[in-house]
Amino acid sequence: MKSVWKVTTAAVLLAGGVWAGSLLNVTAEGAGVGSQPGTADDPVVTKSYVDQQIQKALTGGTGTAPVATATPSPSSAPIATTAPTTTGNESVIVDVKPGQTLIASAGAEFIVRAGKAVIYSQDANGVADLTDGKDLANGVAAPTNHLLSFPRDGRGITVQTGQTLGLVVMVRGGYTLK
Repeated sequence: MKSVWKVTTAAVLLAGGVWAGSLLNVTAEGAGVGSQPGTADDPVVTKSYVDQQIQKALTGGTGTAPVATATPSPSSAPIATTAPTTTGNESVIVDVKPGQTLIASAGAEFIVRAGKAVIYSQDANGVADLTDGKDLANGVAAPTNHLLSFPRDGRGITVQTGQTLGLVVMVRGGYTLK
């Protein structure tokens, strides 16, 4: 008699578990378990749409204009070249020759990749070295491979006096090469 009692109890518990599971499945459909593809809960997108959105994110939503470079002129007057502000995280490589100064637009960032650079500033305030967390004043050597932030116009870097080789600088943001 005891075995019949055990079998009956097991059957009732199993049936109750199946019934409770079916109730949980009905209430979980709103959570995405039973949602159909193409509905508001599970939108379907095409590969071309995804590619378009990725391209838009990479270019900042617009095409980029080519960066102008300074060319030597027959006259002895220096040429100032202004480059458009880059979009998003786009960086450009700028070569700075001895005697030239790379002036940053407000919010620009420089990384000196090669050469010996010196900070240029028209006022007492300097440039933020975000790598070391320091403020670099006018005339101080700019370390290579450090991220330099220029909060205002009129500050920049120049080739250290006595150097015959120029600088190679990664620039993010607007700049002027004088």
